[in-house]
Amino acid sequence: MMKVTLIGAGNLATQLGKSLKKTGVTISQVYSRTEESARTLGELLEAEWLTDIKALRDEADVYIFSVKDSALSELITEVCKGRGDKLFLHTAGSMPMSCFEGKALHYGVFYPMQTFSKAKDVCFENIPVFIEGDSAETAEVIRSLANKLSQRVIRLSSADRKYLHLAAVWACNFTNYCYTVASDILSEHGIPFDVMLPLINETTEKIQNISPKEAQTGPAVRGDKNVMSQQLELMSDRTDLQELYKMLSKGINPLLEGSTLDKID
Repeated sequence: MMKVTLIGAGNLATQLGKSLKKTGVTISQVYSRTEESARTLGELLEAEWLTDIKALRDEADVYIFSVKDSALSELITEVCKGRGDKLFLHTAGSMPMSCFEGKALHYGVFYPMQTFSKAKDVCFENIPVFIEGDSAETAEVIRSLANKLSQRVIRLSSADRKYLHLAAVWACNFTNYCYTVASDILSEHGIPFDVMLPLINETTEKIQNISPKEAQTGPAVRGDKNVMSQQLELMSDRTDLQELYKMLSKGINPLLEGSTLDKID
């Protein structure tokens, strides 16, 4: 039976650990710098939890790093030392596999492309998992692990994964920020955000069948300068949102360049 140690106890580590446990993988230890996070996930996974990285045992087959990019290099150096026969993986979309070079013999990337939260369980079965290994043999071991969770496992280089992660930021993180802006506008006028949900759901469903460009609607794609000018006036107290509105509108419809949108201060 495979044993995995999780380095990190955040959103991704929580969902990954729970899903791996359901497949029969034993979670041996959970490390986090924060005691509350380590204890919470360790108890959930029935695994030993710790906040001292030097207390890691050598019994795991795979060590999975799910931490902030800024902490990854230091932790890799500490964890990989003296564990030459183990497999080390990170889950970062933006970090190259080469961060393991010179520090581990067997290493790779296990990147599930999804937005994760501790409180909301996900079904890994439909999440694409992008993998990379230091060798063909390592990649197959990583694929075997990924296949326990997902029906869509894709081998992808570090160079291409950077662009995948960039696209994910546009498609998810920036989109969610737009939801936040919409929620704030509605809240200021006593309108509940849930009135937006049918619109959001329909937009999401449409792009299952047609391209996002084909699905685009709204005043910008129509070139409706009157509506856009009125809406910019409604944001007169938020020049940052006005500029974002203009930028996005021109991105949707380049013909708006040099239009009356630029004349609104």
